[in-house]
Amino acid sequence: MSRTREPGRDPEGSPVSGPGPATERGGGMGGRPAASRPPAVLGFVYVAAMVMSGLDATIVNPALLTIGTDLGVAPAATNLVESAFLVSLSVAMPVAGWLCDRYGAARTFLAALAAFTAASALCGLAWNLAALVAFRVVQGVAGGLLTPAGMTMLFQAYPPERRMRLSRLLAIPTALAPAAGPILGGLLTEHATWRWAFLVNVPLGVLAVACGLRPLGRIGDRPPEASRLDRTGLLLAVPGFGMLLYALGDGPFRGWASPVILVPLLGGLALAACYVRTALRTPEPLLDLRLLRDRRYGAGTAVTSLAAAGLMGMLFVFPLRYQDELGASAADAGLVVFPEALGLMAASSVVDRVCARAGARPVIAAGLAGGAALFALLGLTDLDPWSLRAAMFGVGFVLGHAVLAVQVASFDTIPGDAMGRAMALFQSVRMLGGSLGVAACAIAAAASYAAGLLVAAGLLAVAFGVTVAAAALGGRPAPAGAAEPSGPSGTAPPEPSPAEG
Repeated sequence: MSRTREPGRDPEGSPVSGPGPATERGGGMGGRPAASRPPAVLGFVYVAAMVMSGLDATIVNPALLTIGTDLGVAPAATNLVESAFLVSLSVAMPVAGWLCDRYGAARTFLAALAAFTAASALCGLAWNLAALVAFRVVQGVAGGLLTPAGMTMLFQAYPPERRMRLSRLLAIPTALAPAAGPILGGLLTEHATWRWAFLVNVPLGVLAVACGLRPLGRIGDRPPEASRLDRTGLLLAVPGFGMLLYALGDGPFRGWASPVILVPLLGGLALAACYVRTALRTPEPLLDLRLLRDRRYGAGTAVTSLAAAGLMGMLFVFPLRYQDELGASAADAGLVVFPEALGLMAASSVVDRVCARAGARPVIAAGLAGGAALFALLGLTDLDPWSLRAAMFGVGFVLGHAVLAVQVASFDTIPGDAMGRAMALFQSVRMLGGSLGVAACAIAAAASYAAGLLVAAGLLAVAFGVTVAAAALGGRPAPAGAAEPSGPSGTAPPEPSPAEG
């Protein structure tokens, strides 16, 4: 099929000044034209949800010792408070795509936000460890739905030419909240009570639900032919995904030969293999792996997963090296790593202009190469604290460009009716990639911390290679007959447009 220059884009596919197309498939909620203006409150509600979810991933860590003392349990047992949240957050992601198809992304997002807020309040009122862990599971399930449902809602509401600027806004809470969590959690635990580490979410959550209930409830009409729930896939993917993430997350601490790690690891791998076999034969699978046949989306998902693996691996190994080899305190390690979030925020303010000039692929490749070089620098040299802070800022800045650009470009060829399933798969693979990265870097760090950081650098180098290979092969989707995603409409992806920004 011949390819013509699209309005609002240069020949390289980067957005240029001037209006884009007035309408675009999947550009608006419920198929409305992309030109229709989304509710102004949409961004605020999403950012509030991401701040709450991001904080809760890390805010409880400084409070675990106090929680154990207050609830009368051994400090080691409080690890369940954190692992229950992270594992339940992860296993909920595969279901998000079906829920968005069945009930609409906006309604799914609002329900998850309300459940997350209520669970936060219950965590703050927990009377024993069992109750706290149970409420953290509910909180994690709701949090696992927030990101894919929220991103689906936003990517459906905004046309492709506006998504890079949108991603700039979303990068701020995504980066800042998890980095600020340990600092805020320590202050609340020291000067108030550990319960405020959970209750701090409640006022913001109530405000966000109240602001979003009316305007968001009117958008995102339920699809006319909602897909059926893949019950077989649910029974295979959710426990398999959960066991894998639990084993990969706790394996570096408990030992890979421990039965509590080995059994879920092997069981998770077996269930995952069964799921892949089933999903490729099911018309409407829980996680639609056939979407990966779209070359742009498949390459972007692979790059994002590898980048998450490298970054999470580095963030796991470097604080250990800084404390163990260089004799710093945990607080000092946290302050040295914090500039990484500031670098990501700085990148979010300029990435759209950089991509408009250079194109997405050069920016992604340069960001990954720069990140790999900085990871190697962190592993092979002994820098002073201020040089380390500068290096961490650089990590956030260069990887921020790569991650934001690839996130937008990955969905450029995904039609609106497949957006929910594509986002759920994208987020699930990213989460699994991060866990695999931590496990790989932890194994290497058993030999030396430098080896662990070099493995993290190697993962970014592989992501760089995937980016270069994708550019060489071209970004067109596979033929419609091979790549057609299953879904309510059974519609093949549209003729690809160039990667935005």
